Amino acid sequence: MIRSTLLLAALTASGFSAEKLNVLFIAVDDLRPELNCYGNKDIHSPNIDALAARGTLFERTYCQVAVCGASRASLMTGLRPQSTRCWNFKTPMREMNPDALSMPQHFKEHGYTTLSIGKIYHASNDDFPQGWSEKPLRGMGAQYASPAGIAEAKKASRIQRATGVRTRGPSIENGGKVSDDAYNDGMTAKTAIERLKKFAATDKPFFLAVGFTKPHLPFNAPAKYWDLYDRSKIKVPSRDKVIDGLSYDGSGWGELKNYSDIALKTKKLDDAKTRELIHGYRASVSYMDAQVGRVINALETSGLVQNTIIVLWGDHGYYLGDYGEWCKHTTYEVAAKVPLIIASPQLKGGQRTSALTELVDLFPTLCDLSGVPVPTPLHGVSLKPVIQDPEIKWKEGVFSQYFKNKPKVGKVLGTSVRTGRYRYTEWRKKDHTGTLEDITLIDLEADPKATKNVAADPVHKEFLKRLGELAKKSGTGIKP
Repeated sequence: MIRSTLLLAALTASGFSAEKLNVLFIAVDDLRPELNCYGNKDIHSPNIDALAARGTLFERTYCQVAVCGASRASLMTGLRPQSTRCWNFKTPMREMNPDALSMPQHFKEHGYTTLSIGKIYHASNDDFPQGWSEKPLRGMGAQYASPAGIAEAKKASRIQRATGVRTRGPSIENGGKVSDDAYNDGMTAKTAIERLKKFAATDKPFFLAVGFTKPHLPFNAPAKYWDLYDRSKIKVPSRDKVIDGLSYDGSGWGELKNYSDIALKTKKLDDAKTRELIHGYRASVSYMDAQVGRVINALETSGLVQNTIIVLWGDHGYYLGDYGEWCKHTTYEVAAKVPLIIASPQLKGGQRTSALTELVDLFPTLCDLSGVPVPTPLHGVSLKPVIQDPEIKWKEGVFSQYFKNKPKVGKVLGTSVRTGRYRYTEWRKKDHTGTLEDITLIDLEADPKATKNVAADPVHKEFLKRLGELAKKSGTGIKP
């Protein structure tokens, strides 16, 4: 705090007065990088597609931990999870890192008004008052809007209080003809629009963080978004496993099992329920997309868009029956890969890049683009050079990690390195020895469906050695 304040005073005293760009920071929960602009023509996402057309779409961005709380703690501090020590969804960033410099805190200390509306951190008030100019706003709308959904959710709440077993309402809801503002994300958009109108009347730069929860479970949306999709045309994914031989590295999909219409002991969903859930997920994506459009439209009508960086990111991927899995909680491609779009009024738009990038890169990138000094140390690197030259030679590999319990061994940490061709994961025991327990190697060029572990194949011997060296850098912040 003292360091950053002194730096700001020194810059002011020296006559530093470069105009700073505003930041509209849009977070989305559980969003797969399978939007129309990412090549999935089955998805109706016109507003995010329009954002991609005005900015840079990153085709290969990965989270550091495939669970919302830990992923967001890493992104918001620019530090990898070994430094944040946040590995799950429920540990508040500030509880583990009272002295860390967060992204909103850094912008606040450089003259920005910083606001959090909706879900940014997992914990509602995390990073307040350090990071936020005002108390974060969240939970302004309902989770269920139909009478049946509301009744079922109340019933689930009573069961949980009586039994202690975590229980939720139904996993999906077609809300009928309710307005978008009947649900949380609609109210999040409405509140963000109101604040943008106020920002338009001031000269002070802002960092406005707007967090949408959909398409997170439950998959709830007004009927008009369900009507965009024909369930009979939805394909059921292959249930072939990701990797043969490891019993502990799946998602477990316990999160889905908390919902009242999903049996706790279920190990497989039939095709009809799978299609129903995918339908709900897609409806939720389109509902969220509409809220993104409302906010960006307000930015345009306010006259602020010419002086504002817009970034949209997902906190991790999501299984929708892929390999028989649901939810996230793995080190593999479906859980680790995320969407990222950055649009800056000062840089070229309508472009995409296949450079390997990470969410930990966002902190230095937004500083670099907005005119705010990039603090040190951060584990990510600014992506401004990639935006300026999408074909630039960039990182050799990026990292994702997750803890699992291996039978008869205990907790093991999976450290996964994604290169242009491979996903290498090594599992080490969580104790003072760090004993190597298992290695998986997926050759995504030869096996794009990612169903084979080829670590034992002699042809990959040299690659294994190099990938192991990269894995050792996962906690250092050294650019691979």
